[in-house]
Amino acid sequence: MTEEAGIEVRLVNVWDVETIADLYRAGGWWDERWDPADLTALIEGSFAFVVAVDRTTGKAVGMGRVISDGGVSDGYVQDLVVLPPGYRGHGIGTMILSALLDYCTAKGVAWVALVAEPGTEPFYTALGFRRMEGHTPMRWYPQD
Repeated sequence: MTEEAGIEVRLVNVWDVETIADLYRAGGWWDERWDPADLTALIEGSFAFVVAVDRTTGKAVGMGRVISDGGVSDGYVQDLVVLPPGYRGHGIGTMILSALLDYCTAKGVAWVALVAEPGTEPFYTALGFRRMEGHTPMRWYPQD
């Protein structure tokens, strides 16, 4: 658990799925055809899942997760988001990412990567991430 300025970052195995769906919407990653109930498995299946909670309101204002090969060697940061407008720019994303990286380190996972959205690179480089020269992120798009 990490706390700072009225925000508490918690490592969780379960959370209200409608709240998590709202955080995905805030990140622009939610498809309204999806069922929020499926987020229970997403949270449980993550290597690490953290939620940033405003201690005054009890409201989740951010989240992040790491997926892994079972904690053997590699981890990938997924879905880091902080609610706009009042919560962004106050260090909450740093708190979330730090909690995830601390968890990975404690579990012996030292190779951690992510795919940054355009414009977010300075945020990640300030926390120790670097471009992987000679590598290109790719995504599979099945044939229609």
